[in-house]
Parts: sequence; C-alpha cells; structure tokens
Amino acid sequence: MDTRGETIGRFCAAMTDADAASIVHESVRVFGENVVMSSSFGIHSSVLLHLANSVFPGIPVIWIDTGYLPAETYRYVDTLVQRLNINLFPYQSAISPARMEAGMGRLWESDRPEDLDLYHAIRKVEPMKRALRDLNATAWIAGVRADQNSFRRSLGVAVEHWGVAKIHPLLGWNEGDVDRYLRKYDLPRHPLEAKGYRTVGDGHSSRPLRRDDRDSRATRFGGKRDECGLHVAAPTEAAAGVTFAFETVALPPTGDPEQPLLAPEGVAHVLYY
Repeated sequence: MDTRGETIGRFCAAMTDADAASIVHESVRVFGENVVMSSSFGIHSSVLLHLANSVFPGIPVIWIDTGYLPAETYRYVDTLVQRLNINLFPYQSAISPARMEAGMGRLWESDRPEDLDLYHAIRKVEPMKRALRDLNATAWIAGVRADQNSFRRSLGVAVEHWGVAKIHPLLGWNEGDVDRYLRKYDLPRHPLEAKGYRTVGDGHSSRPLRRDDRDSRATRFGGKRDECGLHVAAPTEAAAGVTFAFETVALPPTGDPEQPLLAPEGVAHVLYY
C-alpha cells in the first residue's frame, strides 16, 4: 500500500497541467469523500467556493471565525452561504477574544514575532486542526495562489500538511483569472473590495492597498507577516506554543472550576470557565 506521501506525489505529477475543476474532481476520486475545503470568505473566496461546490456539491466548508472579522465579512458569509448553498462548518478558538485579551493582551499589536505566532495559533491554527479531526478529513482544498507571495510560489498542487493532503486548485491562477471567473458566473464581491482592499482578514489588521505597498499581503498585520499559520510548512511549532501559553498565563476562574473549557487535547486541564 502506498504511503500518503507517495499518493500525494503521484497526484501532483498527474495534475501538473490540469485545470482547477479537474484538480477538485481528482481530489475526491483519489482521497475519497472526506475531502473538505477551507474558506476565509475574503476578497476572492467566492471563486473556489463556487468552483468546488459545482464539482462536489455539498463539500464541507471549514470557516475559521477568529472573532475579529470585519462586519462586512460576516455579512458576506451570509450572502455566499445562501447564494451558493454552502455546507458550512464554522469553527472558533476554544478561548474567547475577550478572555484572550484579558490574559495575554492584544497580541496582534505586539512587536514580538512570537506574540503574533501565538495569536495565529490560538485563533486560527488550533481551530483548523480541530475541524480537520472532527470531519475525519483525508484532504483539504485551499485557495492559495502562487502569485500571492514567495512562500506560496514554493508550493505544489498538493502537499502533505498536518497529516492530510492539502490541495491547491488555484495555485497557477492570477488576479486576472480570478476576475474573469467572478464576472463569468456573476459572483458576489466582498463589500470591502470596493473600498480598496485586495485581501482581508481580521479587521484590526487589514487595510486598503496603498500605492507604495510591495504587494497586497503588505496590507495585513502591517506587512510583518505574509502567512497566518494555516499554510506554512511547519505551523506545529506555533501551535505548540498555545499549550505553553495557556499553562503559564494566569486566567482567573469565572465559574465552576470542575468544568473544563472545551479545548484541544493537552489544554482542557488548565483552562476553566
């Protein structure tokens, strides 16, 4: 029996010149019906949501709600869920934004890289890993494109990531391809696109593109970080810090100390309501 890595390698070789719809179709054929996709419901997210749902109707869509998204994004989620009949699985961190800030401060404002790593691990990485486990995912379809930053240019059509195959159907697309698809299918645009946003994530760390920006990713987290931890090669290092931080930061109990906060393995025994 082939290893997961060997299967992914053969898939990559077969899909080198394939179009995006064929990549999604083959993902389901090769990796089975436990294929999922993720969406940030960002500026261009409707493209992959429409494409993947057209090939695999009802594909589970994981949405990581950090609790800090702009109001426009929440409304956009509602619009796309209704328009595209999305099978949505929202996930959030096991610790609320208010409690995180009470115990750790506004981590995204820190100049220390490890604080931003911790923020991403708490609000994004842990919930995504939990979603993949809950859904017994064998493959995860994501909308990254090679033209977005240097790290994404290093990716293949598929990689092994957190124990599953991570598939990138739009890797070879550019903004022109995206715009043509949006126009062809008359897909709803994110409301913030009209205000100059080329990419959007958390409201506190996203802004419109300026003339002097090197690329659109510079509009996120003050240009300090191109990636949020979901797609990087070794996100487990950041995620490991979550447990350490939760064990060492004093968070006052606010209820029955016998009732643990729902949290990832290794964390529940140190966080309480």
